[in-house]
Amino acid sequence: MAENLHKMSFKKIFFLFNLLSLIGIINYEIFKKESLLDNGRLVLFELAPVDPRSLMQGDYMRLSYAITRNYSPGEIPPRGYMLIAVNSEGVADSIIKLDENPIALNDNEIVIKYFYSSWFVSIGAESYFFEEGKAEKFEEAEYGGLKISPNGESLLVGLFDEQKNFIEP
Repeated sequence: MAENLHKMSFKKIFFLFNLLSLIGIINYEIFKKESLLDNGRLVLFELAPVDPRSLMQGDYMRLSYAITRNYSPGEIPPRGYMLIAVNSEGVADSIIKLDENPIALNDNEIVIKYFYSSWFVSIGAESYFFEEGKAEKFEEAEYGGLKISPNGESLLVGLFDEQKNFIEP
């Protein structure tokens, strides 16, 4: 009997520890994203043609960035960092260098993490979700706005039109 009680309390402690660990991890990730939103550098990436698709609970656009489209399998490491030149308007101009390790920056450059699958280069923000029925509003999108941290983390914050104005959702 005492052995069964000991096993039950161990299971409860183990469960509670795992639950608290999970909550801690989730809160840490939320904190990182909030920090990136507050402190990250906004850079606009020109969009390649987008493909609006319908989901059961809304719409989304599959984003493809023009700057990442010129690579074929085996040409670049599967994961790494892109050093990108940014013009005076805050638009990503060109990829200067690709490396598996973080890259030093100048003022007119950013570094962003990427991964390469057999189909495309991803910078971590390839879908934009919006309210159902609002697809027409986003057809004018020319740029994806990403907040970039100094260590290359990215977060899509919205879409921008040809004049680089934020498109309100």
